Amino acid sequence: MATENFLNVRRIFTPALLRSLAAPLLIIMILAMMVLPLPVFLLDVFFTFNIAVSVMVMLVAMYAKRPLDFSAFPTVLLVTTLLRLSLNVASTRIVLLAGHGGADAAGKVIEAFGQFLVGGNTAVGIVVFVILTIINFVVITKGAGRIAEVSARFTLDAMPGKQMAIDADLNAGLIDEKTAKQRRREVAQESDFFGAMDGASKFVRGDAIAAILILLINILGGLFVGVAQHDMAFADAAHTYTILTIGDGLVAQIPSLIISVAAGLVVSRVGDDEDIGAQVVGQVFNNTQVLALTAGIVGVLGLIPGMPNIVFLLFAAAIGALAWVRAKRRAAGAEIPLPEAEAGVETEAVDAQEASWRDVAPVDVLGLEVGYRLIPMVDKGQDGELLRRIRGLRKKFAQEVGFLASPVHIRDNLELKPNAYRITLKGVEAALGEAFPGQFLAINPGRVGGPLAGRETIDPAFGLPAYWIDSVAREQAHALGYTVVDASTVVATHLNHVILSHAADLLGRQETQSLLDHIGREIPKLVDDLVPKLLPVSTVQRVLQNLLSEEVNIRDMRTIVEVLAEYAPRTQDAAELTARVREALGRAIIQSLFPGNAEVQVLALEPGLERILLQAMGTGGNGVIEPGLADTLLRQTAQLAQRQEEIGLPAVLLAPAQLRMLLSRFLRRAVPSLRVIANSEVPESRTIRVTGMVGQVGQGT
Repeated sequence: MATENFLNVRRIFTPALLRSLAAPLLIIMILAMMVLPLPVFLLDVFFTFNIAVSVMVMLVAMYAKRPLDFSAFPTVLLVTTLLRLSLNVASTRIVLLAGHGGADAAGKVIEAFGQFLVGGNTAVGIVVFVILTIINFVVITKGAGRIAEVSARFTLDAMPGKQMAIDADLNAGLIDEKTAKQRRREVAQESDFFGAMDGASKFVRGDAIAAILILLINILGGLFVGVAQHDMAFADAAHTYTILTIGDGLVAQIPSLIISVAAGLVVSRVGDDEDIGAQVVGQVFNNTQVLALTAGIVGVLGLIPGMPNIVFLLFAAAIGALAWVRAKRRAAGAEIPLPEAEAGVETEAVDAQEASWRDVAPVDVLGLEVGYRLIPMVDKGQDGELLRRIRGLRKKFAQEVGFLASPVHIRDNLELKPNAYRITLKGVEAALGEAFPGQFLAINPGRVGGPLAGRETIDPAFGLPAYWIDSVAREQAHALGYTVVDASTVVATHLNHVILSHAADLLGRQETQSLLDHIGREIPKLVDDLVPKLLPVSTVQRVLQNLLSEEVNIRDMRTIVEVLAEYAPRTQDAAELTARVREALGRAIIQSLFPGNAEVQVLALEPGLERILLQAMGTGGNGVIEPGLADTLLRQTAQLAQRQEEIGLPAVLLAPAQLRMLLSRFLRRAVPSLRVIANSEVPESRTIRVTGMVGQVGQGT
């Protein structure tokens, strides 16, 4: 029966329930200590518990790598402050009720702090208590509160920039939607944390003021109780109650000081790669030149007559030995030669062999060459961040565009600058840029609060003004409205931009056949009827390339194959087939340009200009446009497209189906952002509104 009852109790009080009840029970216990009298033994237990908790909190703060790793700290600060105050109330009750019995009347802990730590000297005890209170109140708490206040302000100001950086990573395929939500949640939590720390620091400040007032009240109250109620001599009463009060104050003030130090450690953290101990050792004792100079200065001071020579010389020898050990280790690992295979260096044995077909290396469809300082970013042995990002890019590209691009072949190139990288497409340079590992690129999206102290540059992907900055300037850049990304993100975003811009070039014959094979698993009959019975693979490839060249994704391959199968018996012309496919994909094309059910706000051709262009396309015109008319067309279209983008609309030109391909090819070089759509591509359910007319009299003058 007893065993069954025990099992029932265990089923009710599960570990999860006990954890949920821990906080309410602790608060109730703390409040009860303010009202109910405590035995002396329990008072010793709770004082010891208070000291242990404060030490534990400080150690957790030291080993936390970033503030959010200890997000419960503001609440812990409030609870520990309330615990100390309740212990002060409980100890005051015991001191005043039983203090006349001697120094151990309020427990062994208070006696130890009052007798051993200050030698039983009331003057020394008061001085030590006041000094600890000043250190806690004036130095640590005030500084930590100011840091928390400024951090909360800058974190709140930096939230838009951080959100833009998260959106940029999401759009570039560097992170998925789940990671983006997590990072947005962390940004909001960081702002809430520093705001809470700013308020929680007031608890410690109030605790320090309360400790001074409690000290004075206890001394005066003890004198009154000892002299008036217990007939003690004034000197005896003053000595006894002062020692007890000082012991009570110190046993509460030292944990308070430890908690204040923990608060300062949490809010003053910079960087999230290492804990505080590793940061201090790595940054303070890592510079051999600084250690050697320090050893020399301390050694010179040790030679001055009258100085404690032995102590100074011992410290000089210890610091000098540390500098020598650091210098020796650095010299041993200073030069790390590149493997010959990675550096592209051939050995003499290879030069002596006869040439063979193995020496004819195929050209990489997509390549990334890096300078030697960027090698750690792409080194598998060093867990290069860029490798994971590139894998994410290819996956996101396949999901959004509709086919799997060729792998990115990465190699080092000693001919490049140390921090340079080059993106190649079929062996030809497609883009060039620079990245600086350990630094961050602060990109100006157009609405920033001022310049930054850093290396001025241009964002390689989108051509926006930017600065390369150190990690310490990240928060300032966020606060000013910059979008801040690390070096690997810069390279990955640039590579993603190049891949998207050259999607048509990446779709080769092999990729087209692989795509058809993949679709053939779902619609085998339709694919078999199309290729090669109706169309060769080369024509299908050309149609898909035409779509990709105008940023139309090919994810809906079922529709594309159905349209090609329908019109292939009538025509084999890739341009005509592309126009038919675009009409079938019209809903998706318009949706990508004008999401939702918003108005389709587009540019249009002036009727007279439209007739002239249609005549040029007619029999005998051969699509040739008079030079003056062509110049006017380019200039006016560029101006209207820029006006569209300035008001936040995509630059889209609506044209007749017969002119769409001609205008798209003609205007693409002059206005890369312009998209030309045909009237037949706009769904009947969408409303069209013309915002500008190309060719209108007086336009562009």
